[in-house]
Amino acid sequence: MSTPVVTRFAPSPTGFLHIGGARTALFNWVFSRHTGGKMLLRIEDTDRERSTDAAVTAILDGLSWLGLTWDGEPISQFARAARHAEVARELLASGNAYKCYCSPEELTEMRETARAEGRPPRYDGRWRDRDPSEAPEGVEPVIRIKAPQSGDIVVRDRVQGDVVFKAENLDDFIILRSDGTPTYMHAVVVDDHDMGVTHIIRGDDHLTNAARQIVIYQAMGWAVPEMAHIPLIHGPDGAKLSKRHGAMGVEAYRQMGYLPEALRNYLARLGWAHGDDEIFSTDQMVEWFSLEALNKGASRFDFAKLDNLNGHYIRAADPARLYDIMVDTASETGRNADYAGLVSKKDTVLAAIPELQPRAKTVLELIDLAQFIYASRPVVIEDKAAALLNEDGLTHLVGLSAKFANLDDWNVENLDGTARSYAEEAGLKLGKIAQPLRAALTGRTVSPGVFEVMVLIGREESLARLADATATFVQA
Repeated sequence: MSTPVVTRFAPSPTGFLHIGGARTALFNWVFSRHTGGKMLLRIEDTDRERSTDAAVTAILDGLSWLGLTWDGEPISQFARAARHAEVARELLASGNAYKCYCSPEELTEMRETARAEGRPPRYDGRWRDRDPSEAPEGVEPVIRIKAPQSGDIVVRDRVQGDVVFKAENLDDFIILRSDGTPTYMHAVVVDDHDMGVTHIIRGDDHLTNAARQIVIYQAMGWAVPEMAHIPLIHGPDGAKLSKRHGAMGVEAYRQMGYLPEALRNYLARLGWAHGDDEIFSTDQMVEWFSLEALNKGASRFDFAKLDNLNGHYIRAADPARLYDIMVDTASETGRNADYAGLVSKKDTVLAAIPELQPRAKTVLELIDLAQFIYASRPVVIEDKAAALLNEDGLTHLVGLSAKFANLDDWNVENLDGTARSYAEEAGLKLGKIAQPLRAALTGRTVSPGVFEVMVLIGREESLARLADATATFVQA
């Protein structure tokens, strides 16, 4: 019987969950679900100066919002420092590691000499075979691994293929510092082994680390997990992803109005493919996923594609769920007037959302489109809309207002018929009437159908907004 798959996501809590980390978490999560395995979460918080509780919270919140649930409790790497030291001492006892008493000054001189001679600045192994009796008094040593000095170290990678490192290019790196704390390189190996991790899926910037970590695995006689190093995400210009490209925290994407299912779909396509499929459900992703289908080349982040994909998911979303997200987003982004309006006009907004969905690519656009429902009078008219309220447009609004005021039944059919009748009498196409009508009622050039708008906001409010617009015209 094969060993169940165990993956892990291991972020450092020194900041937000950035978009590259979110994609790494997604691939670990989806592979574990595809194979019926588990994804564990380890917080690599050994950098005590930079690790914060706020960052841990942001990581957990970001993963939860994306729907990337982990199995069991999150594991703190820092809390396992005693175990890391124990393994370092085991390596020392087995002769696979040794104590090094070099001073900082010696190490600096070593690096400078190597550079001057055109060699990589590496530790030269001077304490590798020395007798411990030569140890200077009062110096706390570090513990270094005995790396192989010849031959190849092969990283057998499910994405990159076999990546070969010459052992002679690796030095005897530190696994335990002089204060007894483990290095990242060592702690990761011990944790992955103890957690039963079978597959390590991470960015290809860790490939060199993989070679060093294999040295520790082999020294301990532990099985090396399968590895899959995925290319990093680049910006549209091919440069390394930066904030100007979209290298922000997951919470920023939530505040920008993206849905988690859209972001999951988009991130999956940044480095993985299933034929020509661009849009797929999370269930389909889980069913289709394989490590072999991960790309070897870097992917380019494209906001236009993300927007289009998000628009698809907004159109497919349940209006009641979208309403809740709109309210939460308005609150989170400090849009207090929108929050108050959405809450006070809940039923009307809910009724309008099916009309708004085809016109929006983000939740923020949905909120903007809904503003006409709770706008205070007089409605603020955007510049493009104001251009429609010229003399001709306002003249027609005056005539239309009188006809609308005489309607007994305020419904889309009657409002549409009245406007068409007026347009025919004036020798105009309906658009020439509807455009200034929309501008006066919503302050915008884009909205749901203008007669649907009039039904949504009601007879009294519609006539009042038209009166506001035409009063300005009359005064002018």
